Amino acid sequence: MKLLAITNDAYSVQETCAIILQIHDYVDYIHIREKSKSMLEIYCLCKQLLAGGADRRKLVINGMEEILLLANMLHVHLPENGFSIERTRNRTACQLAGKSVHSLQSALEAAKEGADYIIYGHCYETDSKAGVPPNGIKTLQAIKRAVKLPVYAIGGISEDRVGELYDSGADGICVMSGIFAAVNPELAAKKYQERCKEYANTKI
Repeated sequence: MKLLAITNDAYSVQETCAIILQIHDYVDYIHIREKSKSMLEIYCLCKQLLAGGADRRKLVINGMEEILLLANMLHVHLPENGFSIERTRNRTACQLAGKSVHSLQSALEAAKEGADYIIYGHCYETDSKAGVPPNGIKTLQAIKRAVKLPVYAIGGISEDRVGELYDSGADGICVMSGIFAAVNPELAAKKYQERCKEYANTKI
């Protein structure tokens, strides 16, 4: 299973950069999802990451497609009700373009748009969506039966839930608080990586 780390918009540019560089070797992708930061701050974060040795191929820009052009990034992730995948491809030279979905219908629409992968959630109760009931994993199973895309699960994913998600067909997991809010993000990322590696995954 693949491991995707998603920033939690809780730190300064410098602090976020430091954490990403700490966990970089243990994750497959790092989604830069910093809604409160300006485009200039995201641009500076990208430049600091590259200067620090981060692999451009692991970095995914969430929402701000302009950053792909400004900072020469390769991958973009779009919100469920955001711009279409087709529009983003026409405006950028992105290698990967993914989309967040919360239902089977949205997953089908994302696949029709030409998404390279989708992130489905939220699977379990999570502090980032306090009071909002989870969508559960039955819909995840239905999505996997309906689309031929990698589907990554997000929302309240602890280490002990990785096996259940794998059995439900998930191609990987997305972790935000479990890594970025951890006392030791590097150790947390390493533990998630070890758990993901327990499950032989031949999916793309």
